[in-house]
Amino acid sequence: MNNVIPVPPMQLVDPQAQIIIDVLKSVGLPFDNIIATQDQRAIINNNLPSYIASLPAAVKQDARYLSKFVVGAGIGLFDYSLNSIWNEVVLDLHKKVIAYGLDIFYDAAIGGKAREFYQSEDDLRSVKDGVLLDNCRKLELIADTTYKKLKHILDMRNDIGISHPTNYTINAFELLGWLQTCIQDVLNDRPTEAALQVQAFIQNLKTYKLPLDPVNVTSICGKIGALASHHSGNVLRTMFGIYVASETDPQVRKNVALLALHVWTASDIDTKYRLGLTLEGYNTNLYREKYELGEQFFRTVGGNAFRSNSERAIIVDGLIDQLLEKHNGWDNFHHEAPIADSISSYLSGQQDILANFSQKLIKVVLICRIGKGTQYNNGVSPRGLVYYNRIISMLGDQYTPTALAVLASYEIQNQLANPLCRHQACLALGILKTGVVNERLLESIDFLLEYLPQNGRVLFDTRFKALTSGYITWS
Repeated sequence: MNNVIPVPPMQLVDPQAQIIIDVLKSVGLPFDNIIATQDQRAIINNNLPSYIASLPAAVKQDARYLSKFVVGAGIGLFDYSLNSIWNEVVLDLHKKVIAYGLDIFYDAAIGGKAREFYQSEDDLRSVKDGVLLDNCRKLELIADTTYKKLKHILDMRNDIGISHPTNYTINAFELLGWLQTCIQDVLNDRPTEAALQVQAFIQNLKTYKLPLDPVNVTSICGKIGALASHHSGNVLRTMFGIYVASETDPQVRKNVALLALHVWTASDIDTKYRLGLTLEGYNTNLYREKYELGEQFFRTVGGNAFRSNSERAIIVDGLIDQLLEKHNGWDNFHHEAPIADSISSYLSGQQDILANFSQKLIKVVLICRIGKGTQYNNGVSPRGLVYYNRIISMLGDQYTPTALAVLASYEIQNQLANPLCRHQACLALGILKTGVVNERLLESIDFLLEYLPQNGRVLFDTRFKALTSGYITWS
């Protein structure tokens, strides 16, 4: 009779792993699904050397979390390894951010009053992983595809990593895929050439204390103009931060002012509005010096129209009061223009005429545009005229009813008793008409152009009231 040698069942873990399981058993702790099975670990062991070998020695030298990944994967603690590989990703992204420029990154990633608390490399630890990823993609420190892969790994790390309760079992191929993303798309990847150009420019600008000559300015502006708008936006945010910083050298601030308008023009609209909110934050939080320097910056680039709605409403309302005061005061032809220029700087288009001040603005502008009825300069400030015409031309269909209604106000009716004022009012109506599309409004303007030269009270004519009844509520 032949002796049959029994075949032992296939071991799911090797002797070393079995020791760990035995220890867990002996102390009464759960031991199942803690360590990956031997076949899963074999997949890792067979593939891991080639992945690690693809990394340059300089990268491997400091990759401590990659070492922890290898240890965890070797033992069979795959959820621990997932956390380790994610930590390695975060550390490498921090290095990319530091190389690119901390100021640029914090300006892009941290908004409002919190920005002042983010200055050093250590502060990167307080930036949430999701925010880090979003802004590394925006700054082109990682590619869009890499961003999507890393977002998935972050989700997995949050859902099934060792730092969160879960019953999910990670398999070897999933873990190797995440490792491959880390090595190929992060550790072996460097920022784009455009990103490095931005970083070099900002670093040089902050420390360059000699005046920029016209050749320098032309060359720099040409290169900035060739950047994508979001890169220009990154430069703009950082230039603004340099300009308002109290420690900035005066010559550096002058250099920034020389370049600011070109960078502003090349930047995206979202960045401009975001800077407007930043400026409002300086005022709200009583950073008086920063606020005043920020106002200088916005005047330099002609950016007042991008300041926050709440700020613009308050500022423009005050300027309208000043304009009316200058109009009614001594030497109004000379004193109106600077105030009209300031008001105009807050209005780049119809969308900037806020409901808070629209009626008041239109009324005062028309009062000034119609003038005082004198022979001298036809009663209108020559230097203010260009601003009044510009504002009237942007009223369009939305605000033309308001303009027509205020012509019936007491103040303007007093002006329209004068033939010269009626003539100027017709010129203003002609400018208003250029921005109107609505046929009923055009008909209403044409009616006034026909009858207003002879009669300033034509606004109260029943025919005009009937034409405008759908737009103006007549008492």
